[in-house]
Amino acid sequence: MKHPIRAALATATAAALTGGLLTLATAAPATAAAAKYADDFNGDGYRDNAVFSYGTETVYSKGGGILVTFGTANGPGTKTQFIDQASAGVPGADETDDYFGEVRTAADFNKDGYGDLAVSANGENVGKYKDHGTVTVLWGGKKGLSGGTTVPFKGAKGASGLAADLATGDFNGDGNQDLALVRDSKTYVYRGAITKSGVKGSVTVLDKDGSSFYSTAVISGKVDKDGKTDLVIIGDVVTDTTLASDAWFISGGKSKLYPGKTLRLESVKSNGGQAERGGDGVINDFNKDGYGDIAIGTPIYDKAKGRVTIWYGAASGPAKSARFTQSTSGIADTPETYDAFGDAITSGDVNGDGYRDLAIAAPGEGLNGKAEAGAVHVLYGGKSGLTAKGSQFLTRNTAGVPGELSTGEYFGHTLRLRDTNRDGKADLYVIGENGSVLLRGSSKGVTTTGATVVDGDTVRGMLQ
Repeated sequence: MKHPIRAALATATAAALTGGLLTLATAAPATAAAAKYADDFNGDGYRDNAVFSYGTETVYSKGGGILVTFGTANGPGTKTQFIDQASAGVPGADETDDYFGEVRTAADFNKDGYGDLAVSANGENVGKYKDHGTVTVLWGGKKGLSGGTTVPFKGAKGASGLAADLATGDFNGDGNQDLALVRDSKTYVYRGAITKSGVKGSVTVLDKDGSSFYSTAVISGKVDKDGKTDLVIIGDVVTDTTLASDAWFISGGKSKLYPGKTLRLESVKSNGGQAERGGDGVINDFNKDGYGDIAIGTPIYDKAKGRVTIWYGAASGPAKSARFTQSTSGIADTPETYDAFGDAITSGDVNGDGYRDLAIAAPGEGLNGKAEAGAVHVLYGGKSGLTAKGSQFLTRNTAGVPGELSTGEYFGHTLRLRDTNRDGKADLYVIGENGSVLLRGSSKGVTTTGATVVDGDTVRGMLQ
């Protein structure tokens, strides 16, 4: 998922961190059956973590690759694997600035019980086109990821092949995992089956022809109850007078995808011109009504004070919406320029009550005279959906959180909620420039009791 404000913050601090936010859990694992977890690459029943990396202490990659940390019963373990374009069976070659694996998403595409990983190589040269970009599916197996299959390029001749974002899901309900990708300001959906021998299904192009809408990111999940995965496309809307971000709902369907409602996320006056605004998003059920709810952060909103929009699911697709900022009653602190509230969001059931909760980063938050120290808010789900009542505010100087409050840390610029100890409560992983911490979930919410320092690369490798 794209993080436009994070890129701006990273320029100021010379630190850029990215991470995917979407996975798909499918049927229970068995021989010749789909993997239970899309990111269980070795099929042992535990979720694995895949992060963009330039190698290990013994292996250096010029163009980048994937560092996998294999999961255990207690979360990420110590066993790792590195795979790049120099690895056997992977298309292409290890070349400088290929950025192989920088954008990625997981699914068991060939339904063999092992999770697979679709990755971009946005610096890959293709024929006469420099930095044209490719997408490759790396195949899971007993020993982890190995080999790969190139996803064929679809688009106008000479158009950019750079993959700005990736998402997966069974959009037509045929039992095969499909792949959605943003490329050249449009969204392409590759229908399954996607196998080691190639991509055999049709390709749907989603674009608001003749409009000023330009795709920047995609979110997948089940919003209605028809059993098919739905898609939300986030896009820039550029006119002579405004710059805006919209969320465009696309309903899954047996024979085709059905474009639906559009929700305006934010807008500013402009003299025209392209400027990526976008947002970060997840789909989860915050009110436990069986419909997936769409949460999108727009950190650039109102001079980068930031805002989070919730678009609640219903039988006919998303319906009512709600907005949260740091001026919402019950949410700590106040909105300030460059707080970037909503720059990263992640969802999970923190307190085990069956309602999904939402963690929201404000990495530009200044505290106690420390500019850009960063903070994290946690909002809890309930019968009426997400509420600010009882929300939590977590920083480096929260009692029990390891580390010291410091200028320019951007605490929370990367977040993950994941139940790594399998106690039925999602744990909160938080990355800052000065290290990463694990805060456990509990019946009373996120607790700092037993908080521990964890490896940042491992956290970035977690797919939601």
